Amino acid sequence: MILVADGGSTKVDWVAIDNDKNEIFRTSTLGLNPNVVSSLELQSRLESSTELKQYKDSISEIYFYGAGLGTSSPIKILTEIFESFFKNTKKITVEEDILGAVYASAKNEKAIVCILGTGANSCYYDGETVECIAPSLGYIIMDEASGNYFGKRLVRDYFYKKMPADIAAAFNDEFDLTPDVIKFNLYKVDNPNKYLASFAKFMFNHQENAYIRKLVMNGFKKFFLFHVLNYNKSKDTPIYFIGSIAYYFGDLLREEAEKNDVQITGIIAKPIDNLIEYHKEILVS
Repeated sequence: MILVADGGSTKVDWVAIDNDKNEIFRTSTLGLNPNVVSSLELQSRLESSTELKQYKDSISEIYFYGAGLGTSSPIKILTEIFESFFKNTKKITVEEDILGAVYASAKNEKAIVCILGTGANSCYYDGETVECIAPSLGYIIMDEASGNYFGKRLVRDYFYKKMPADIAAAFNDEFDLTPDVIKFNLYKVDNPNKYLASFAKFMFNHQENAYIRKLVMNGFKKFFLFHVLNYNKSKDTPIYFIGSIAYYFGDLLREEAEKNDVQITGIIAKPIDNLIEYHKEILVS
């Protein structure tokens, strides 16, 4: 049985298929980003899944594409945890989420592939290899236009009183904005990036507000500057976006693309189904 996973910082989608390409089960767990979650918590999140526990001894191969896996250290951490949990597994492949995004969208096509979810990333795929502008250094100094990027700006604007009064009142009604609560979640709890991204959901229901629109467009402007135009590819290069921010703000994202004289080929909210089809075609005989 083969297990394929699309792992964001907030959530991991898992799907298992057998050698006849039949789906056996699918489930979700909390995110498994080793950069923001302790090893003990990573193990606990696997153990909390009834389906993974039930089938773990039947899994022969794992293909995991996850956030925070751009360097060797977090890959090693997660691989060892999988080896401990899935004891009968013969092959474990742990890769950065951007490669999963490529397989879910461009497949064998040359394209710029971008992620805009809890975090953000991009690459140019030449049909064989992935080229990134820079290593992803995470939610503190990078991740332009991601959920946690927008969450930080919403909270900051609220406390600096730069948020319009009507939006500030609605924001206050929806979240516990007690400073001690915010600081506790930012500095004492796993997944501070997930916590910040939870504020960004507020924008989905207020897209028509001028303040929200400007905030989103400024974020997209930076993303295109650093993550799309920086590859210096021709204007007709296909561009794919993966993730909730890209999906729910698709109209604004396309508007920013037009300003930069490029067109978005496709936007995919959740790549797991496309990933499964890729693995059925390429890896399952």
